[in-house]
Amino acid sequence: MFYAALALLQKIGKVPSKHTGVISLFDTEFALKGIFSKKLSKDFHKAFEMRQVSDYKTFKPVAMERAEETLSNAVRFVDAVKEYLSGNQK
Repeated sequence: MFYAALALLQKIGKVPSKHTGVISLFDTEFALKGIFSKKLSKDFHKAFEMRQVSDYKTFKPVAMERAEETLSNAVRFVDAVKEYLSGNQK
């Protein structure tokens, strides 16, 4: 999701240096303008938070159900970005 969002931002000439910058710019440049749904933005935020918790805050593994849901959301996010970048947006 991060690299898909980064590709979008590079396309418009904005390249943030931090993960939080990518998320923030995705929201302001794409989600808030209605180019991508707010649901995709929420999914992006949730995935980032899960990564932060998993990598830095806990040693407890992520539940399989939550991991599968996040993977499904990530696939939907990346597919939407691919469609947009290819010019086939609906």
